[in-house]
Amino acid sequence: MKNSVLLIALLVLCNARIIAQQNINSRIPEYNIPYELPSVENIKDILNRIRVYYEESSNQSIVDSKTGEPITDFKSFNINAVPSKGFSSEWSYTHGVVLSAFEYIDDVLGDDAFFSNNVKFYDYVVESLPYFQKNKAKIHKEKIGGWGRILNFHALDDCGSISAAMIKTYLKNKNSDYLLLINQTDAHISKNQYRLNDGTLARNRPQYQSVWADDMYMSVPFLINMGVLTQDHKYFDDAVKQVLQMASYLYVEKEELFDHGWNVTSGDYDPRFFWGRANGWVLMSMAEVLSILPENYKGRAEILHLYRSMVRSLANLQDGSGFWYNLLDKNNSYTETSCTAMFTFAIAKGINEGWISHVYGPVALTGWNATQTRVQENGAVDGTCEGTTFAHDNTYYYHRGKSIYATHGYGPVLYAGAEIIRLLQNDKIEIKPTKRNARNSTFHFLLKSEWPKN
Repeated sequence: MKNSVLLIALLVLCNARIIAQQNINSRIPEYNIPYELPSVENIKDILNRIRVYYEESSNQSIVDSKTGEPITDFKSFNINAVPSKGFSSEWSYTHGVVLSAFEYIDDVLGDDAFFSNNVKFYDYVVESLPYFQKNKAKIHKEKIGGWGRILNFHALDDCGSISAAMIKTYLKNKNSDYLLLINQTDAHISKNQYRLNDGTLARNRPQYQSVWADDMYMSVPFLINMGVLTQDHKYFDDAVKQVLQMASYLYVEKEELFDHGWNVTSGDYDPRFFWGRANGWVLMSMAEVLSILPENYKGRAEILHLYRSMVRSLANLQDGSGFWYNLLDKNNSYTETSCTAMFTFAIAKGINEGWISHVYGPVALTGWNATQTRVQENGAVDGTCEGTTFAHDNTYYYHRGKSIYATHGYGPVLYAGAEIIRLLQNDKIEIKPTKRNARNSTFHFLLKSEWPKN
């Protein structure tokens, strides 16, 4: 009898211990994406993997589009001549973001391996372009392969982003051969691009007199950097004007977000779709303007307010994984890479520059932790929404494809990684990291100057 009682007591005690252990374990959060402080070395590794993937995408030559063979005789014109295929051969707005990011990484890391790609690409363009320009009358097509409408710009997409990166490259290497294309871009954006009566840059597609949020990035970084290049404040003024006037059509104060587009026909009752990358283009544009404009420049305070309000809204809309959604206010749409990287960069940039509070640090860090999971071992960036028109129904936005071939994600991921490195190395901030296997642990960003020295 005594043995039975002792056995029962022992079983009860063991069971209680098991239950207690299970209760403790069940109270420890399980994170699908690591909830921990990234390392600078790991971020550098990711940036270099993307760089190598980019570099290996094309040999940057002129080829026969029918045979794929390189053209070596440039005395007579080959009607099939096009730039070689590949991401790093493109004269495109997505490539412009990559090259701007490479130039920025050069400043952050001092690693010439990134910026050397800018010089190589733009030298390739200016050395090869005369072959097409001299034979323009023989070319009976609108686009020249991956160089698009380089002989005759029709839209902001054709020139704004890629030429903004060209200015940044010129300011470092001073290759005067770049100035022809820079000035052609200026002529298009400042004089030829369609504008509304109030001067807002616009398109007549897909609806008559349409304003796209995307066009803020397709124009404003060029304008603000043209101001740096020429020291003519008319470019600063136009950049400020575009941000504020596009906001007057697209910014929804209640949501603190930008509608993807607006057109004159629907006016005040235009349907609203808060597409992630459109808001990313806006926030990155504002970050670039705020970085360059003098502190008390007219309109800067209004832009800073828009930037801060967007950050506040985005912090609330971030998914528990660290990602943001393709439709920001629809948490049953998919989590998307390019907008997540854009917001991560712009928020980290704001902390580093003192535009927003350091308390937003965990938003940026978790954004990066999510973003880096989309970078494959070979450097390809996955999970990016394909190119997207200004649409008028949720079904379209919900079903946009995503892949490694949507090159809109590469530049933003590069930018985000560089800015997170700056954040981790920010000597004004103390970062208290999370503790592994803890029931209650989060990041705390502390502003050193707020605390007593002892």
